[in-house]
Amino acid sequence: MNLWQNYIRPKTLSEAMDAFAHAPRPLIPIAGGTDLLLDLEQGRHSPVQTLIDVTSIAEMTLLELRGDELFIGASVPVNRIALDPLAVRHAQALTEACNLIAGPQVRNVATLGGNVAHALPAADGTIALLALHAQAEISSALGTRRISFKELFLGPGKSALKHGEELIVGFYLPRSTKHQASCFKRIMRPQGVALPILNCAVWLERKTAAIKDIRIAIGPGGGTPFRASQAEDTLRGQPLNETIFESALEALLAQAQFRTSPRRASSDYRQHIVVGLFKDVVETAWRRAQ
Repeated sequence: MNLWQNYIRPKTLSEAMDAFAHAPRPLIPIAGGTDLLLDLEQGRHSPVQTLIDVTSIAEMTLLELRGDELFIGASVPVNRIALDPLAVRHAQALTEACNLIAGPQVRNVATLGGNVAHALPAADGTIALLALHAQAEISSALGTRRISFKELFLGPGKSALKHGEELIVGFYLPRSTKHQASCFKRIMRPQGVALPILNCAVWLERKTAAIKDIRIAIGPGGGTPFRASQAEDTLRGQPLNETIFESALEALLAQAQFRTSPRRASSDYRQHIVVGLFKDVVETAWRRAQ
């Protein structure tokens, strides 16, 4: 039995939108396909009539500076991001996250857009992009537009994109400047390639001995990718010392909604291990921003 009937490979966004409008439905875009093909083969995805391969759309394969921003196309493989000097310079948390996704063979084909489009609250690339204040560029029949990264998510595995009508083109991240740095780390089970029990990304800016600004993302901290805004407010403008850190940790634990997952960890265990992970990531970003 064929898993699909039609395979279309547009070369431009315009061609892709034309395919979205006229190709036999149901249809779905595909890039790396590392999750989608398995879901289709194992019956976890509803039947598909048309696959639209977006890996030949030039705009979606770019990784470049555009003014004061770094642009990363949605079809860029995560291994390319992990090794790219521009990404390392301006989005270190993202390169660290990409380097932990699955194994080397998967990273060579899996894309950042696919990681985000699954809308999982603990996806490594997603958590890093949230801390880095990313914006998403979306294409539809009406043209392209930018939205804040948080707007992409409605719930666990539920994207805000209009199915069969909208496509993630890429992501814009602010360029890193002096005294700004980021870090991503995660805790996972020790059997090699594994899903995260908990992950954390932090971006911060130093001003002398104080935190001028900070963004903290933790997964999974709720039904959608989680920003620890109350902990950010506690740390912002303050020196990084044990007293301030303890206050920030209390704020994080009060705001986060850690859940129990039969395959990963209990809520109580996640609350326990977030203490060390959070401190490690904040202190690493703090040192890098010196």
